[in-house]
Amino acid sequence: MKVCDITTYYFNDDGTIPNNDELPVLVYHQVLAHCPKEIEYIFNTHNWRNSWINGVFDYHHYHSNVHEVLGVISGTSTIQLGGERGERIEVSRGDVFVLPAGTGHKRLHATSDFRVVGAYPNGMNYNIKTGEPTERPEVLQEIKQVMMPSTDPVYGSEGPLINYWSRNGTITRCFTK
Repeated sequence: MKVCDITTYYFNDDGTIPNNDELPVLVYHQVLAHCPKEIEYIFNTHNWRNSWINGVFDYHHYHSNVHEVLGVISGTSTIQLGGERGERIEVSRGDVFVLPAGTGHKRLHATSDFRVVGAYPNGMNYNIKTGEPTERPEVLQEIKQVMMPSTDPVYGSEGPLINYWSRNGTITRCFTK
């Protein structure tokens, strides 16, 4: 696998989208640009399953019961993370981003060929929450109870996600395998 740059984003609860104040979003830039057709296979091999291929919803949403990985297999998009006051990130073929449970995400713009693979640790099922006031306080408890993944979706058992989320340290470069 190629060496990649990683960007981290931390988001606090904004009153609508709970986000995850303990775990950062990890964006692996261009890590799988050389093999976009294999992204789903790579995720599944590392036990991130229950996968699907499609786009990203054009409204703010999050999953309170599971972490999610998204890998861009084609096109480009602007994704807003963290709710209305969150960060706008540009993603393109080969980028992978891991969203901790509770992290809001929304597609703002995309090319017509934009497609992602989504998957979940251990093939868990996901819910879709939109920040409705009636979702609280249950979702806040649910987010805290989500199990840590046992593998990184790209690198497996010794990937940067495992190192970063378990130690909550700073990783700015990942490694080759």
